[in-house]
Amino acid sequence: MNYLGIDIGTSGCKAAAFNQAGQQVAAANREYDVLFPDKNSAELDSDEVIHKCFDVIKECTAQIEPDSVRALAISSQGEAFTPIGANNEMLCNAMVSSDLRSQIYLNNFLMKFGEEKLYQITGHTAHPTFTLFKLLWLRENKPEIWKKAKYFLCFEDLLQFNLGVKPAISWSLAGRTMMFDVRKHRWHSEILQELGISEVQLANPIPSGNIIGKIDPSIATHLGLPVDTKVVSGGHDQPCAALGSGVIEKGTAMYATGTVECISPVFNHPVFTAELRKSNLCTYDYTLPGKYTTVAYSLTGGNILKWFRDEFGQQEVAEAKHNGVNAYELLLKDIGTKPSELLVLPYFTPSGTPYFDTSTKGAILGLRLSTQRTDIIRALLEGVAFEMRLNLEILENAGCQIDELRTVGGGSKSVNWTQLKADVTDKKITMLNITEAGCCGAAMLACSADMGKAINKLAPEWIKPLRTIYPQVEYKKLYHQKFQRYNKAYQSIKDLII
Repeated sequence: MNYLGIDIGTSGCKAAAFNQAGQQVAAANREYDVLFPDKNSAELDSDEVIHKCFDVIKECTAQIEPDSVRALAISSQGEAFTPIGANNEMLCNAMVSSDLRSQIYLNNFLMKFGEEKLYQITGHTAHPTFTLFKLLWLRENKPEIWKKAKYFLCFEDLLQFNLGVKPAISWSLAGRTMMFDVRKHRWHSEILQELGISEVQLANPIPSGNIIGKIDPSIATHLGLPVDTKVVSGGHDQPCAALGSGVIEKGTAMYATGTVECISPVFNHPVFTAELRKSNLCTYDYTLPGKYTTVAYSLTGGNILKWFRDEFGQQEVAEAKHNGVNAYELLLKDIGTKPSELLVLPYFTPSGTPYFDTSTKGAILGLRLSTQRTDIIRALLEGVAFEMRLNLEILENAGCQIDELRTVGGGSKSVNWTQLKADVTDKKITMLNITEAGCCGAAMLACSADMGKAINKLAPEWIKPLRTIYPQVEYKKLYHQKFQRYNKAYQSIKDLII
């Protein structure tokens, strides 16, 4: 028996098959481009996304025993939605998270509805990222599409819809729309009324890990799946990846290193505080029943190392190509273990939490003629890690203690980088046996629903710690002092916007 996890991201989609023991037996991926038709816009061609989701499913099923997939679930990017017409056609592209065209409608909505009231219902700080405000933009700027729309579907429910299943959106993904009551677990009628849509235009909200139907037999055959393949509710991509890293108990959190750095913990109850709200740290459903999570992130993450590689790492790129190794491994090989004497503010992109700062620029402070390339590389990575330490400190001040970080993503393979993060954050970090955490979390939900086995029993069987990296005691005081300087640097550099 095999279980399929599908992960629909902003730049591509993946599928991976796992057997009932949690071993990955097949995987496939496809990329697609984000489109920028207008200023502040960012869109995906939803037809292309669904077509490529079908491609990765077919590629996976071709690698495993025929008719062996019992169930599948979907991990999805948040916020993006697609309007569906009366003939089940996609009416326009999906506006993804980074599409900021709705900014001009945000304040008017908050004046009518109430900013505090909206936070207490949805658990999120108002921002043009969220579906609610993107729908406002569509209503005002594309009235012909607005009138034709029979449904508005996020990518989890859109793929279900195209698999021939009546769509059901997971609670965690519904939470990212900012139209969902995260305590009562239902679409909020007053928000929908203010927006001008009805519940029948949205997918039915359902907890993660529930069977919602079976794939249409003709579509299943086309994809190489059994005709009785079950579709199980999945979740928002970050909680799915956290589940796929074995985060099932309070005190643990996923630390994902990809283009973006992200920390997702698990809470036993929703946490609403003025400090979390001020710091843009949300509260919404996790992928386990009765549990909640947040998303602390830096939009400058692993992309800062990619920037250095592309601009200054020609030597490593050439050596990697010649010797068949990874250029990033070469860059990280000699960063050492001692704290850098440089200080980096890592706002090479707009910031994520806690500031949502789109203006302040990045900075490298403390350069001398004696500074070496490896010093700069280490300092860049320290800067990103300090930003995550800042988020961890805010969470812990709000009563959300995190004792263990579980690392996933491309950067998680490097012991040197993981040690640096452990030292900067002063947290132990566990390296794991998984490579595709989002697909793994979704597949685990599918397996749990099919077998009737609780996730907290399944997770330890699927996810195995490989190594735990502890903070080096000799650098604890140095990094504490450096973190204090880091906080001061932000306030100073913010006033020097160029």
